[in-house]
Amino acid sequence: MIVRQFLHWLRRAPPGERADATSALARAYLHSELSPDDLAAAEGAMIMLLDDPSPLVRRALAEVFASSQKAPPIVVHALAVDQPDIAALVLERSPLLLDADLVDMVATAPPTVQAAIAARAMLQRAVAAAIAEVGCAQACLVLLENQDADIAPFSIDRMAARFGHLAPIRENLLAREELPIQTRQALLAKLSETLAGFVTARHWLGSDHAQHAAKEACEKATVALAADTPFDEVGELVRHLRDSGQLTAGLLLRALLCGNVVLFEEALAELSGMPLDRVESYIHDKNISGFRALYRKAGLPDAAYPAFREAIAAMREGVLLGEPGGAARLKRRMIERVLTRCAGEDFVEVEPLLTLLRRFSTEAAREEARMFCEDLVADDRLTGIEESRLVA
Repeated sequence: MIVRQFLHWLRRAPPGERADATSALARAYLHSELSPDDLAAAEGAMIMLLDDPSPLVRRALAEVFASSQKAPPIVVHALAVDQPDIAALVLERSPLLLDADLVDMVATAPPTVQAAIAARAMLQRAVAAAIAEVGCAQACLVLLENQDADIAPFSIDRMAARFGHLAPIRENLLAREELPIQTRQALLAKLSETLAGFVTARHWLGSDHAQHAAKEACEKATVALAADTPFDEVGELVRHLRDSGQLTAGLLLRALLCGNVVLFEEALAELSGMPLDRVESYIHDKNISGFRALYRKAGLPDAAYPAFREAIAAMREGVLLGEPGGAARLKRRMIERVLTRCAGEDFVEVEPLLTLLRRFSTEAAREEARMFCEDLVADDRLTGIEESRLVA
């Protein structure tokens, strides 16, 4: 009887009043002691209201039923494909929607709806994977910020590959302690590409110059990353570098001239296919012929061999001992020795190698000067503190 009167009233009521009455009917359906006949009539009325021309009416239904386990499934599923601002209410909160429903929605939904799905409590891996694969950047960021979401490692990698060039997503990923080392390096590469495109678009540098500078910056960051990586994870980083085409002779020479022997050894083992212990013996053996054979098996360019040979010899003689900066910074004394020895080489392709070594030497000198100035400032600060204490 009540529902019949409600339906008669709807025919002449304005949209705002229809929305208020619809909300009241939906709450009565959930919370009032209605007879089975009244419940069925109320459900039929709400199904009819799904065709109401006013979005205010349908939104009223969504607001009441969004979080309810007792809501009519037909109404909830219809609201889930309504206009975005209405659908988002249901998709973010309704417990009646299955993971399969949500995965289907992600594939065709607009960004606001994808973001609503990404914000769901206790979001399951399958839905997170769908968002990572086809979701927009906004939805992926909401997913990463959702503390309740179960996100598989491959989904993290996919978001890094798709949106690592965007600062909010990149920063969120890098802030994760459990982020795999290869994903961190991939994000560094994305950042380098983004910076190169930025300076090129503003005509600050030519395209080739910007790409070259970005490549060197990425290699520098990669060696620093490897220096902070546990030994048992460096192999994973090396495999990622090889798969992504970044395991170059220039990167390996930089690693060796930084004293990052672990990265260098893992890289040669990966490139040559030889066991790590044999690679280590060839590198540290006094007989250079073993290293020469290893170098060739790794497929590294002959033109760069003199620099590697001299760096290995310098390392064996202890040139690295006492050098500041750890395994993340180029060592100036080692570079100058290698540069001096290579300058005496007599072959056509030595000049590009010397050019690279000179750039390394300049970079090392600048780093050394910066560290020296920082130490001076620190000493002055400490001296000032001590003097103030004496005066006091």
